[in-house]
Amino acid sequence: MPDLLIELFSEEIPARMQARAAADLKRLVTDGLVDAGLTYASAGAFSTPRRLALSVEGVLAESPTIREERKGPRVDAPDKAIEGFLRGAGVSRDDLEVRDDKKGQVYFAIIEKPGRPAADIIAQVLETTIRNFPWPKSMRWGAGTLRWVRPLHSILCILSDEAGASVVPLDIDGIKSGDSTEGHRFMAPARFSVSSFDDYSTKLAKAHVVLNAQERADHIWNDATNQAFAQGLDVVQDKGLLSEVAGLVEWPVVLMGDIAEDFMGLPPEVLQTSMREHQKFFSVRNPKTDRIEKFVTVANRETSDHGKTILAGNQKVLFARLSDAKFFWENDLRTPLADMTAKLDNVTFHNKLGTQAERVQRIAALAEEIAPMVGADPALAKQAAEVCKADLSSEMVYEFPELQGLMGRYYAQAAGLPQEVANACEAHYSPLGPSDDVPNEPVSVAVALADKIDTLTGFWAIDEKPTGSKDPFALRRAALGVIRLVLENGVRFSLDQLFDTELLKFEIKAASKTGDEADLYALEKTLNEIANHGVFIAAFHAVIEQLKEGQANPDLSDGSWVDTVAKKIPDVSSNLLSFFHDRLKVYLKDKGITHDVIDACLAMPNNDDLTLLVKRAEALQAFLKTDDGENLLQGYKRASNILSAEEKKDGVEYSYGADIKFAETDEERALFKALDAAEAAITPALKQEDFATAMSEMAKLRAPIDAFFEAVQVNTDNATVRRNRLNLLSQIRKICTSVADLSKVEG
Repeated sequence: MPDLLIELFSEEIPARMQARAAADLKRLVTDGLVDAGLTYASAGAFSTPRRLALSVEGVLAESPTIREERKGPRVDAPDKAIEGFLRGAGVSRDDLEVRDDKKGQVYFAIIEKPGRPAADIIAQVLETTIRNFPWPKSMRWGAGTLRWVRPLHSILCILSDEAGASVVPLDIDGIKSGDSTEGHRFMAPARFSVSSFDDYSTKLAKAHVVLNAQERADHIWNDATNQAFAQGLDVVQDKGLLSEVAGLVEWPVVLMGDIAEDFMGLPPEVLQTSMREHQKFFSVRNPKTDRIEKFVTVANRETSDHGKTILAGNQKVLFARLSDAKFFWENDLRTPLADMTAKLDNVTFHNKLGTQAERVQRIAALAEEIAPMVGADPALAKQAAEVCKADLSSEMVYEFPELQGLMGRYYAQAAGLPQEVANACEAHYSPLGPSDDVPNEPVSVAVALADKIDTLTGFWAIDEKPTGSKDPFALRRAALGVIRLVLENGVRFSLDQLFDTELLKFEIKAASKTGDEADLYALEKTLNEIANHGVFIAAFHAVIEQLKEGQANPDLSDGSWVDTVAKKIPDVSSNLLSFFHDRLKVYLKDKGITHDVIDACLAMPNNDDLTLLVKRAEALQAFLKTDDGENLLQGYKRASNILSAEEKKDGVEYSYGADIKFAETDEERALFKALDAAEAAITPALKQEDFATAMSEMAKLRAPIDAFFEAVQVNTDNATVRRNRLNLLSQIRKICTSVADLSKVEG
């Protein structure tokens, strides 16, 4: 069977598109071949800046002949039905066969599709692939209609076997397929012919082209680390940059240069970011001083002076870039943090949520409120929140947005603020993803929680929630961040209560269009003192009355507004809490906790205390994995099902307590004692949130419940005994559901 080799040779393909393009070429061509009946043994795709290549081994020489039988209408069917069948099958009436069927005689069409040569199929599939290639961006050039990411120069397409190689004929907008390609643009630009993939890759290597992107990346990294090691230095690892640079060169030549002493005072992250973003340089660190002292650049050719001219040019450009960075750094250091923060008055966060300065004030008030819950100093938490966004108005962050937070830490340190405050400036954005580190310093945790909760409650207050796959404000990520901050730091507080308070602030702010800021923040302080959800509505009315007395605002003079918002906030808060629970299910699924177990725990009180909720879920999941847990679950469900059916039939609720004096069997009496003992042990365990002990005590019920169902008939003829036994089942249900709602557990 022949092997297929395809190469699409063009001007430079952007590095970020190459890997996806190679995968798309492989998928589109191989899928097209298989759909046309050409199977193959294996396929591999490759990319360089100037070419996409595909090698397909073991392709069938031609597609197989296909014989298809298609059942048609009955012989006595109307002519129009028969004619329609003939058109669909592409045959004439003479080609039909008549066969006996259980409904009478029917027509059958025998359709034969002869096989096609592989070259014909490949030409058709490749043209379709090229003309419909899914580039993120494409262009036209010249007078043709073809669109490609950059001008396409040549198409190599050959089939090769033991007898030799043959070109698959193809012509797309005047670009005819052939058996030749080019090597390196500067070092070996001449065209050469190839006869197979092995011949192709060997000749490319001689022509200074490394076809495999991973081989280019490995070569770059090995050369760079070896050169750094020789000087006692380390190359800062950057997988994204390595992949990008491997897509910029066909023949990588690694060069190491010096960074001028003028720039050694810049933070290492600034040097690294500037070199990576502007020059695609790798940073080289001195492990003894932790400074970035050199850089690595990758040229695309060898030179007679071993890269000295290239390196000198790069160093000249780098000096100019780092001079800009130094200018930004020094200007920012001369600007007080208070002035940076003041500039946030001119930065809109969202047109319905105000400026960044207003947001900072909200975050500061909330961080001060959260601080005692996470063991932080409220004053430090408030101070950190007040400066945590200051660097957004700095020149450095304007130039390098990815340094936000990090530069805030440097500026806070330079201003002499406490280290906890400086650390919070950087850490409050974290975690940004499921693998990102979670802050653990109390002040950082307080500010990070305040930042994310303000974002979530704000967007819920203006009804800008995620819909489907759309989440433009990254609210799912913010919720996951809150979940991880709470769980990984063992934080205990009521999310529902916090949401109520924050949503109320947004409602008052929205209504108080002409109110004095000082009055509003004084009211917010009052709101922060709302202690629990049970007095929420009463406290709400009290705050509104204070607001109406403090400012003659027509928006608040109508009592109906108070009632409307008083009803709205619990609904919005509940919806936001449900959103958190959905995120929590996704998070815990990766931890091995199933959705039904989480649902069983969500049905319990205090489900807005995430740490308590997860503690309960972990204990229940571990319990259900044991034999006792699994069997007890079945016993509970049997008891619950019988009880529910009899309650429905009798129209009464059996929950008034069973009496042991009506027990007739030893198994009944044993179950009474076991339930009393379990309740006596489980109740204090639950108060102490010792769910493992509660589950362990509940497991002791397995044997007496099993024995009861084996020996006792619940629905006996004696009405008194039957009622007593149903009340006993109610006691089983009550005790088992005191730990979690087991009715929601599958199995």
